[in-house]
Amino acid sequence: MLEATSGLTVATSRSGGFPLRGPLTSFSSLSDLKHKVFVFPQVSNDSYVLVQAQPEHPLLNFTICLRSYTDLARPYSLFSYATKEQDNEILLFKFKPTEYHFYVGGKYVAFHVPESHTEPERVCVTWESPTGIVRFWLNGHPWPRKGLQKGYEVGNEAVVVLGQEQDTFGGGFDPLQSFVGEISEVYMWDVGLSTSEVNDLDSIEPDATPIFGWRNFPYKTEGEVYLMP
Repeated sequence: MLEATSGLTVATSRSGGFPLRGPLTSFSSLSDLKHKVFVFPQVSNDSYVLVQAQPEHPLLNFTICLRSYTDLARPYSLFSYATKEQDNEILLFKFKPTEYHFYVGGKYVAFHVPESHTEPERVCVTWESPTGIVRFWLNGHPWPRKGLQKGYEVGNEAVVVLGQEQDTFGGGFDPLQSFVGEISEVYMWDVGLSTSEVNDLDSIEPDATPIFGWRNFPYKTEGEVYLMP
């Protein structure tokens, strides 16, 4: 289990203004990961990427985008954002090849998608508290909007993990929900993006500064995860 609350320090990145928490010597510097991917080669309960960044304030709006590539048919976690109060504060979870589950504050909405037949998938999802509206894009195509947790406030004291689902704050990983494959182009903003901004991500980053992004990514790998071209 990751000990996420002991021996922490706080710093601020020069580029993005977001706080970095943790023993900084054990983490990478802010890295430009363009043209690189994290490879998760096998099932595990101890291999993941820890993103050492979090919002400065509780969230009333946010956007998450990432690209994944896998041939898994069972459920798996892509992006897990846990607080002490709620392990599924934000969770992007592929429940089956034709269904994504997106959680906020422990509740979720499902998005039914075509089976990819082993093609990379870029998912973007936004949520806004005042209306509870969730927007979901797969490879740039928008799905019908749904509602979730209207009026909720997402906590900012969080542990962010790629490739495992947190059942406790910073731990409780289940190998049968672990990711096997490739993850890249991971971004999180504290605003909602538009469809045009999502479609332009391959060539142009939005004007909004991300909480973390693939061009300035603060991370630590645990277990058997490899950063590769």
